[in-house]
Parts: sequence; C-alpha cells; structure tokens
Amino acid sequence: MAQVSLRNVCKTFAGNVNAVNNVSLGIENKEFMVLVGPSGCGKSTTLRMIAGLEEISSGDVFIGNKRVNDVPAKDRDIAMVFQNYALYPHMTVFENMSFGLRLRHIPKQEIVQRVSEAADILGIKRLLNRKPRELSGGERQRVAVGRAIVRKPMVFLFDEPLSNLDAKMRVQMRTEIHKLHIRLQTTIIYVTHDQVEAMTMGDRIAVMKDGILHQLDDPIDVYDHPKNKFVASFIGSPPMNIMQGRIIKKEGRLYFDEGKIQVKLVEGMYKKMASYVGSEIFFGIRSEDVYDKLFVSEAPPENIVRVNCEVFEPMGSEVYLYLNTGRHTFIARVGAHDRPKVNQEMDVVFDMSKVHFFDKSTEETIV
Repeated sequence: MAQVSLRNVCKTFAGNVNAVNNVSLGIENKEFMVLVGPSGCGKSTTLRMIAGLEEISSGDVFIGNKRVNDVPAKDRDIAMVFQNYALYPHMTVFENMSFGLRLRHIPKQEIVQRVSEAADILGIKRLLNRKPRELSGGERQRVAVGRAIVRKPMVFLFDEPLSNLDAKMRVQMRTEIHKLHIRLQTTIIYVTHDQVEAMTMGDRIAVMKDGILHQLDDPIDVYDHPKNKFVASFIGSPPMNIMQGRIIKKEGRLYFDEGKIQVKLVEGMYKKMASYVGSEIFFGIRSEDVYDKLFVSEAPPENIVRVNCEVFEPMGSEVYLYLNTGRHTFIARVGAHDRPKVNQEMDVVFDMSKVHFFDKSTEETIV
C-alpha cells in the first residue's frame, strides 16, 4: 500500500526558523494530494522531508506502514520530479530515463521495455535519441516524468513541475499529469503555489501558510467553505473580495455596514452574527456572486450597491469589473455581454446567500 502519513512533523532551520510547524497529514493509497500555498509557506520543505532530502526536526513520516525518518532517500521507494527537470545534459532521453534502473542493475531487456512503455504513455518515443538541449520545455518535463514512471515507485512526488512552462503548456501538462494519475492509479503528492493547479488537479488540497496547515479538504469544499480569511482570499481566481466593516441592527434586521455601503444579511445568518452586532468584522464575497443590476430582473433593494467602475477587463468568455465603493476596491466577474462605462457609477447586486464573515481578531470563519 502507498499511503503516506505525517504525524506532528516539524522542521526548524538555523536561527530558530520554523519552516514547518506541527503538520499532520494522511494521504490515502492512489490519492492525488496537492500541497498549496504562497512562497515560503513550507510546502516544498514538507515534500522534501517525505522524500528524505530534508532531515525532520521532530515528528514522524510513514510510507506504507513503515516509519522512514531514518531511511535514506534512495530506499524510500519514491520518485521525485523537480521544478528544473534535473536532466543530465550529456545523456540522451533514453539514457536519462533509464539511468536509475541501470544503477539498480535491472536487466537490459526490462529497462528497454519500461522506458518504451513510459515513452509511449507520454508521447515521447520519437525523442529517445535526442539530448535535453534539443527539447522544448514541455518535452523536457515529459522526460522528467518518464524517468519517474520507469521506477514504478510507491509514491510520486512533484515539486512545482510546471512553473517553468508558458501558460498554454502549463494547462496542457496539467491535463497530462491528471490523466497519468488516472492511468497509473498510484499515489501522487504535488506541490504548487498556483491555486488553479491545486483546484483542478487534486483529489484533496492542503492549504499551507507560515509552515502551518490551515485547511485540508476536497477543492470544492475549500472553495465554498474556507476555514479562515487566508484560505478564502488565497483559493479562487480572482481571489475572494474582502472588506472590513461592522454588523449593525436596524428595525430588527442585521446589516453589514462598510462605511459607504450597507447590505442586509439573510435571516439564516442572524443567529451566528447576533453576537457581532456593533463589532468590526471581515466580509467576503466571491467575484461571481456580484451581478450587474442591469441584468438582474428582481433584486432586493437592500442588496443593491452603488459603485464606480474603475477598470473593465475583458477575458473572452467573461469580463472582470474592478469596482470601488469609496473605501474598498473589489472585483465582479460578469458575462462577456456586460459593457459598463469606465469611471462611471453603476449598480451591482450582492448575492447575500453566498457571503462569508470572518472574526476580526482570529480571522476564523464565522459563517
């Protein structure tokens, strides 16, 4: 079995720098787990500790049912794909892919068979006699993945493998790696700072910041039910709009008062928000939950907000509107047919059933 388990894992560097702080994480057999977070959050360090390339300060790492803290990297039955491909420039593609097998004295016939199968899967059979300098970035990445495949490891580890590719190639390789996981039915742990990669590829995603695991869940639950303000603002493209204001009560109803705008809470939120009346909180709303009033047939007056459209950004199938309340700037993601005038006021509608509130002091989700 290729389960991977981290139990209270910590990594402290010189100068008492805590890169990874008490991370516990269980990865199931055949699962595609993505570690995601901003640069310096500890995700690559966590991956390197699983691989045996970084010493663990405290805690335990298990691969299968075996504790591997003191097991050398070469004996952990893992294969790692690096950001910079790490191909030998003087070797052909075949020699690069077969290098690890030759070190293990695998019979030549089996080496040829494994390399041929992997090259077939990745569509690089015609490249086997070329050197890395003769390949494009996407082709080099396929070779690096192929070198991992031929090992037939228990676990594949990917450390930001697509960050050196252009936007179009990243999308293509993202799909290829996802298809590869379905075909190979093996455990993959994938590190990225790109939350779009995390959302589209992972069975589950682990969101990290400052060495701390903030949320572990399937991508849709992380998107719809973030546990705190950081997760809410990090996951999503564009990120969730966050505004600061206070909860007020008028005529028995609760409102979020931003200073320039007021919107009424749905009654289902009253119970949880009652204790915050008069208090400063953070208000969050996704860009797709803000609509141009012109295209909404019926909207409660309490949900209509007057804003200034500062920037109109066409994206092809949709449009991003950068709107200003006078205190906060936020983004609405609307249909491609929407063409508001820049630097003029317009009315937008908030879908108040989709909003999020976060405690001002703890930044934890309230509702």
